[in-house]
Amino acid sequence: MGEDASRRRVARRPGRARNTATPLELVIFDCDGVLVDSEVISNRVLAEALSAEGLPTTLAEARRNYQGLLLDDIVRRAETRLGRALPAGWLDRYETDRAAAFRQALAPVSGAAAAIARIRAAGVATCVASQGKLAKTQLSLELTGLRELFAPSALFSAHCVARGKPAPDLFLHAASSMRAEPSRCAVVEDTPSGIAAAVAAGMRALGYSADGDEHLLRDAGAEIVRSLDELPARLGIA
Repeated sequence: MGEDASRRRVARRPGRARNTATPLELVIFDCDGVLVDSEVISNRVLAEALSAEGLPTTLAEARRNYQGLLLDDIVRRAETRLGRALPAGWLDRYETDRAAAFRQALAPVSGAAAAIARIRAAGVATCVASQGKLAKTQLSLELTGLRELFAPSALFSAHCVARGKPAPDLFLHAASSMRAEPSRCAVVEDTPSGIAAAVAAGMRALGYSADGDEHLLRDAGAEIVRSLDELPARLGIA
């Protein structure tokens, strides 16, 4: 097969692997739930904050209704359910309480550091593209000892693009900034919205399912990865 033919993008169907023969240039990691074990902490704090405002919310409900959303979207959805606006300063207090909880209990996802090291050792670039604010990503990586694995220029936030996930904007911005072709990028995500964004960007989508519903990730178009220990091999990295 000639060089041009080998670079043609393969049409994808939900749940079906892309052509992994395409040379890999960049692996884009989501942060929360993929690199750092933050989703239970974040959503517990959120459930408590909403319940205190008269919107009884369990951890499971917080995860089902708000996980993976931008903060502004969380506020809008909560206010719709509550039937009124949240008080001034509510969001700032939530972020402060979440940061305090992170400092007490945040840990890296098992295998994250080793997987990143193996990918980089193979000459493949890595970056982080999160729905959260850049300051949150920086804090999360610092608290878990992963910050030194990424250059400052390799951290991206959906707050810097027009549309967050499930739109492809964030991943396309990350690929452009890292000078990688979208068709030569792989994305590791743990939410259906993140997988949908990767698929829309024309990137290989791997769904980390250790703490999520596999069928939702698969239906969004993901190849399922149950442990980060298996990630390098799934990417064709020895």
